[in-house]
Amino acid sequence: MKKILFAATLSLFSMVAFAQTKVDAVVKMNTEKYDFGKIKQGEPVTYSFEIKNISDKPLVVENSWASCGCTTPERIAEPIQPGTSAKLKVQYNAAAVAPFTKDVNIKFAGIDEVKTVKITGEVLSTEAFAELQKQAPKAPVKKS
Repeated sequence: MKKILFAATLSLFSMVAFAQTKVDAVVKMNTEKYDFGKIKQGEPVTYSFEIKNISDKPLVVENSWASCGCTTPERIAEPIQPGTSAKLKVQYNAAAVAPFTKDVNIKFAGIDEVKTVKITGEVLSTEAFAELQKQAPKAPVKKS
């Protein structure tokens, strides 16, 4: 009876310890915030966040979602093996003219804490974007 009780207690503690793993102890991101800068309205933009598994076990992305429907993260289907990386592609639709900051949440299997990364930028009207392009300095032409 004591062995069963000891085994059950040990199992419970190991499950609790695993559930309390901090996401930053198993994941390293290439960046936690990406700025698209000034973008043209109606032309979606994408960025791929790199997720590196720094643990000694395969890492499964259980779910990823954004703070609004204008931002779409792609699903990562395959487990991320120890020491390897995967890319989480995020697309922003650039429909509304305005500055934006959007959260993208990543939930890993077996870890309660959610990892949040951000995308930012400013959507300009077609006219304002064209004007900005006219004002941009031209790259010097190299002579051979």
